[in-house]
Amino acid sequence: MKKLFFLLLPVFALLSGCKTDYANLPTYSGARQLQAVIEVPAGSSHRLIYNRETKEFVNDKKAGLDRVIPFLPYLANFGFIPSTEISSNGNGLKILVIAESREPGTVMEVIPLGVMQLETAGELEHVVVAVPARPSEQLISATDFASFSKQYPGIKSILQTWFTHYNPTAHTTFVGWRNERFADEEIQRWMKL
Repeated sequence: MKKLFFLLLPVFALLSGCKTDYANLPTYSGARQLQAVIEVPAGSSHRLIYNRETKEFVNDKKAGLDRVIPFLPYLANFGFIPSTEISSNGNGLKILVIAESREPGTVMEVIPLGVMQLETAGELEHVVVAVPARPSEQLISATDFASFSKQYPGIKSILQTWFTHYNPTAHTTFVGWRNERFADEEIQRWMKL
């Protein structure tokens, strides 16, 4: 038994040193469901980002200090869609998952409801808004843009307000909402080949 332990020790050491490469996980799960990687849990005021080099979730920095949102905390879980890349620095397509708070590094299967379009510093930004694919994890009953718009116009309004005010120096403006088909097209557009 002691010999087996010493034989397996290098394997355990190797496995403990491995880190998940969240940026390069598949965009869709084996069940063909869109995946989201959570960076910032719902209810947090601390902006976390995934560092693709160290494969760790770290505090975003502003003037050398941890970035804290000077507004209400994140209203839902914020992160990115793996294996998408929208900029030269490797950032993935942004996603907001309306669900109970999840830890950074949580990978969730989700259903996109639509896309919130914002403009910051002359650049158009898209944030996919989604719900968990598992019905038991859903806080709202919407599973497409039409039901989201009809049943939850207040949530849409709150999200618009939050995203245009959470970073006062960015001068972000709300542009509009697009449906789940547009979300699918955006995901396909930014998927790494």
